[in-house]
Amino acid sequence: MSLIETKQNRRSFIKVATATGGGFVLGFNWLASCTPDKTIKEIPSEWVDINAFLKIAENGLVTIMSPNPEIGQNVKTAMPMIVAEELDVNWEDVMVEQAPLSKDFSRQVAGGSQSIRSSWKGLRTAGATARQMLVNAAAEQWKMNASDCTTSMGVISNANGEKITYGEIASMAALQAVPEDVKLKEPKNFTIIGTGRGNVDIDKIITGKPLFGLDYKVEGMKYAVALRPPAFGQKLKSFDDTEARNINGVSDVIRYGDKIAVLANSTWAAMKGQKALIAEWEEGEKLENSMDHDHDLHALLYKKSDEPRSNDGNVEKAFTEADKVIEKVYEAPFLPHNTLEPQNFFADVTPEHVRLAGPIQTPAGTRSRIAKLLDRNEDDISLELTRMGGGFGRRLYGDFALDAAEISSLAGVPVKLVYSREDDMTAGIYRPASKYRFKVGFKNGKLTAYHLVGAGVNTGNVTREKNFPAGSVPNYKVESHKLESNITIGAWRAPITNFLACAEQSFVDEVAYEIGMDPVQFRLDLLDEVINNPHGEFGYEPEKMKGVIKLAAEKSNWNHNEEGVFKGFSAYYSHNTYVAEVAKVRLVEGQLKIEKVDCAVDCGILVNPLGAINQIQGGIIDGMGHALYGDLTFKDGKPQSSNFNNYRLIRMIESPEQIDVHFVESDNDPTGLGEPSLPPAGGALANALFAATNIRFYRQPFAKQLVEIEKNI
Repeated sequence: MSLIETKQNRRSFIKVATATGGGFVLGFNWLASCTPDKTIKEIPSEWVDINAFLKIAENGLVTIMSPNPEIGQNVKTAMPMIVAEELDVNWEDVMVEQAPLSKDFSRQVAGGSQSIRSSWKGLRTAGATARQMLVNAAAEQWKMNASDCTTSMGVISNANGEKITYGEIASMAALQAVPEDVKLKEPKNFTIIGTGRGNVDIDKIITGKPLFGLDYKVEGMKYAVALRPPAFGQKLKSFDDTEARNINGVSDVIRYGDKIAVLANSTWAAMKGQKALIAEWEEGEKLENSMDHDHDLHALLYKKSDEPRSNDGNVEKAFTEADKVIEKVYEAPFLPHNTLEPQNFFADVTPEHVRLAGPIQTPAGTRSRIAKLLDRNEDDISLELTRMGGGFGRRLYGDFALDAAEISSLAGVPVKLVYSREDDMTAGIYRPASKYRFKVGFKNGKLTAYHLVGAGVNTGNVTREKNFPAGSVPNYKVESHKLESNITIGAWRAPITNFLACAEQSFVDEVAYEIGMDPVQFRLDLLDEVINNPHGEFGYEPEKMKGVIKLAAEKSNWNHNEEGVFKGFSAYYSHNTYVAEVAKVRLVEGQLKIEKVDCAVDCGILVNPLGAINQIQGGIIDGMGHALYGDLTFKDGKPQSSNFNNYRLIRMIESPEQIDVHFVESDNDPTGLGEPSLPPAGGALANALFAATNIRFYRQPFAKQLVEIEKNI
């Protein structure tokens, strides 16, 4: 077993108390966990309600508060599995409650695919510590050594054949001293971790129970819908709210900054009021166009950076000496997040307290910003977390939460701010438009130079300079440029890498083709160079990348030709996880169809295979869908798409017919899963499309080019 010390900072991470019902309450302030909603046993009438804790009732039921926001990544199932594993309790006896924001938790964030990775040891220690205290209490009652006791499914046994349940000993355990250290299970002994468990909220979701931000309501609250400048760069000059105030149900109209909020008794009335507003806008900054962005980004690709992100060897000299040079440019547009649940938030600002509730990925940061906005102490602000109908980075920023708080403060009433789909798409925070220029040089058949230049709108670094193929090339240079803009940009699922990987893996494939090598073998040879003869710095483990490449090639029968099937390969490392994908496309009645994707993943220990597969499959569909269709342009500062009638998403019939996921067996700690399958998806598809059409795809969305190709098939 692994030995974990608990004595360091014990006062800050563990609290013991006795529940009012006689149960055992063990609270962990670094516990970022969750548990399933099971009601096999009768729910106790009394629970002690604290922010961060593990509760055991006298009947053996266990409740674990879930601090981390749930955006669909299934942490509300996976995290309690970890606690339950080390607690050694019956999974059917575990329940979950969503915790509000609390300073007791170290990372109440949903972002970067880090929830499980950052909480792995803390969650295990939480369960193991509680288990040890229960055992110590039982041993004391039996007057024997704790080492002579064992646990299983919430029952403690001793060498004499005596047994006692966790619930029966819970109140005694609450009086035990917290152990100085606890033993964690070896992975080979896991019985819950590694088994497929369904989403703990699934019954509530499919029966429409109020879990999401849009479901949240309190008596007496007003619904607010805001009118914002229609174009980035515009400001509010004046407005007439006469017609809006005449709408039945509208109670108030409030200006705040360059926005106007309509308050009403229903969302529908507020939306009608918003449409009835007459506003005059004036230009405050330059009204930008996508055509200008395209031109300016392209120019930056040929600008020399004073501070390269990486600069090993002498790339310029290597190119002059090269026998063969290959250079290509790739480009991608802005993208909205288009979460299924549009942005919304509740705020009730009173002189005594600020009450907040809603779907937010960064609750602590959002509370801090609201405290500053309202000039209030953070301790006067409570924030209740709701389940989110998608996040993808959009709910990291909390701009909608600040709006709700400001409107409530000005109106003096509790307010639920709601975005329409049009509000969401036209006043959003977008994935930045970006471009990449790749250039490689070969000498005597060997790769000797690699140069990557990236340029992105409002993005400081659009590269991952230590990723593959760093370490494999003696002359290696990476540069990044930022194009300033007044269009708001931010993280979009797998930030930066969502398009960088597509461009890189498309280029790697084309280079392999140009030099007459199998693209899989070409990647493996480069990784062998990193292992056997490394050059400069690199930030990934080449052996792990080789592992997923080989697994994906094997499972997809890469070297076996299938009649009418065209294959494309891609591999990428992001969020601490290695993923390789093979896309297979087929021509069906003159149209290209994605038939299958084989995906290999190295993400360390697999907590919940069922949830993991769902995450991987969803990421692949999302990645391919946006590579094919995602496109948001701006004209005079105004987004040219405002709803799904003029913004294309992938449809069910266009998704891969089959996605097989293969995990590398591992005893390493878990890594990220919510995002890593998305980056390589676009590249795998682009390379498969080349195999089918003999045409390369350098610009997203691919569909524009495919329409012309399919006409000629």
